[in-house]
Amino acid sequence: MTSDPRPTAARLLVDCLAAEGCEWVFSVPGEETMDILEALADETRVRHVTTRHEQGAAFMADVHGRLTGRPAVAMATLGPGATNLVTGIADAFLDRAPMVAITGQTGSDKLHKESHQLVDIPRMFGPVTKWTTRVGRADAIPETVTRAFRTARLEKPGPTHIELPEDIAASRVDPSLSPLPAARAYFPEPTGEAIAHAASLIAASSRPIVLAGNGVLRRRAADDLRAFAKGLHIPVATTFMGKGAMDDRSHLSLMAVGLQARDHVLSGFDRADLVICVGYDLVEYGPSRWNPDGRKRIVHIDTQPSEVDASYRPEVELIGDIDGSLRRLLAAVEPRGISGRTASERHASREILVHADLRNQLLEDLRAWEDDDAPVVKPQKAILELRRALAPDDVLVSDVGAHKIWVARLFQTYEPNTVIISNGFAAMGIALPGAIAASLVHPDRRVVALCGDGGLLMNVQELETAVRLRSKVTVVVWRDDSYGLIDWKQRNEFGRPFGVEFGNPDFVALARSFGMPAFRPAGSSELAASLREALAVDGPALVEVPIDYRENLRLTERLGALDPDA
Repeated sequence: MTSDPRPTAARLLVDCLAAEGCEWVFSVPGEETMDILEALADETRVRHVTTRHEQGAAFMADVHGRLTGRPAVAMATLGPGATNLVTGIADAFLDRAPMVAITGQTGSDKLHKESHQLVDIPRMFGPVTKWTTRVGRADAIPETVTRAFRTARLEKPGPTHIELPEDIAASRVDPSLSPLPAARAYFPEPTGEAIAHAASLIAASSRPIVLAGNGVLRRRAADDLRAFAKGLHIPVATTFMGKGAMDDRSHLSLMAVGLQARDHVLSGFDRADLVICVGYDLVEYGPSRWNPDGRKRIVHIDTQPSEVDASYRPEVELIGDIDGSLRRLLAAVEPRGISGRTASERHASREILVHADLRNQLLEDLRAWEDDDAPVVKPQKAILELRRALAPDDVLVSDVGAHKIWVARLFQTYEPNTVIISNGFAAMGIALPGAIAASLVHPDRRVVALCGDGGLLMNVQELETAVRLRSKVTVVVWRDDSYGLIDWKQRNEFGRPFGVEFGNPDFVALARSFGMPAFRPAGSSELAASLREALAVDGPALVEVPIDYRENLRLTERLGALDPDA
């Protein structure tokens, strides 16, 4: 019998992925995706990474999208393979990360009836994707793939999903079918009237403050934000996901907001008479936290109009690409100054000195523990030594837990997209797979996955993936044998913890069993040396840090209850 020389629909799909510039497909192999895997086997433009869990695959595509602005693919088979993708897809949805999910499905001749492992995946993925579809005919694949990637990239970016039944994937297609040519979309510019309106508000203000969010990093606008802040001498606070938009070595940086109910930084918002929100997404940090009475004057600068919220009612919205809006706004305000004062005159003004004092109080939390040599490491000491061990452009991917609060508060960030925190969906388990993706994006940089012991064990199987890929990832796990963030919040609200304690493996022995070097400092005095040794490994390594979370309560005693959204 002569084999059919025509390409398969799966081959066409892979050609379309390559045409869209997709570099990576992360997946756990499955029976219903075998034709796609066969097409990938001989493909050099799109590389495949086998993960140990579909959630790991989704988190890898998620973090890849945040770092690059380009979608990667997370792929899974039908049924449980597809449902295991949901957490990572939802994380990309609320963290505004472009990615494309592809799932296999049983043959289209079975979709009308009960069948093994058959559930309605497009319907399930609907609430956590920008667009989801099932391929009903092979010749629709070029249009389907182009729409999936285009929709994932367009503002605000996020995940999309394609389901491909196995019989369609295996079917033969006309050789003339080919990927659609790529197109490029350009952002509109705000009108001159809108720029003038915003400029008049800023020039007339006395104590403006900038709140910079994830959109600044997503649109590669950090340089323009820094020039705007310096040119007008306006202090900048960031959301957790906006860390790196401002260089934290600058005296204008107030670091991250959204930690405690009466935070030092939040006090800066209390005094502000105008909040300039740049690339700020309400999902990152609710406006009711910093504008509880809804009376703050707000300028909104973003790629999309603002969400409707009683505590977020901008007087003017500059809709367009963020960098261009900032440049035009700076040019409009700089000749007038703020309240009639130039940037140099504002440099020594009382309100700027107050902001500098707030920032100094934040950093004093680090300096106070510089010489600590206790057997159990304080969070401040752990953050201090980690920052010292990393270069400015090295990458830190934080998991979700108590350590995330300390990273957001005290880890000084110097360059854009060098600290990745999930705070839209805030999914535990993201750090290790996310760090593997970061090492693929930046093979020349050192990458740290900072985890709690709870978060690490949610996707610990990806240690094998890191070893297999020889990823230059250092896993730093803060061990306290409990779900520390919930413990912290329970103690604040109820005066005692419940249901948060658990046992742990020997993380050093566990890491070594995967074939990677591992270290456990005996105490604070050995932490710096352990970090340096782990980071010097040409491949993955792990450092287990015994952490003293008693500092959590001391922090909230000074600054008020932990914010419920943190």
